[in-house]
Amino acid sequence: QVQLVESGGGLVQPGGSLRLSCAASGSIFSIDAMGWYRQAPGKQRELVAVITRGGRTNYPDSVKGRFTISRDNAKNTVYLQMNSLKFEDTAVYYCKADSYGLPPSWGQGTQVTVSS
Repeated sequence: QVQLVESGGGLVQPGGSLRLSCAASGSIFSIDAMGWYRQAPGKQRELVAVITRGGRTNYPDSVKGRFTISRDNAKNTVYLQMNSLKFEDTAVYYCKADSYGLPPSWGQGTQVTVSS
């Protein structure tokens, strides 16, 4: 199994920045893609960013150009740099790991609140 622990959420003003971290432990050698998802109250969980083991990234249009996902395989950690934050970015952000031969793993989530 893979365990994920997120950190870095908090309260930020519109236009501000935050960086989220997700540290993986356990069966880390089985991890392929890692990603960030978010879920706002009353809405479905949605993809924010994904990065493959080889470093390929993908973003939805809603965050493209503002968010950047990166991965440090030596530290088993994935990051999400969020810039130019908007009110609608407010949500609980979850880290996910897709692993070979294992079910997907999810972190416990970290709250991001964009408010003036």
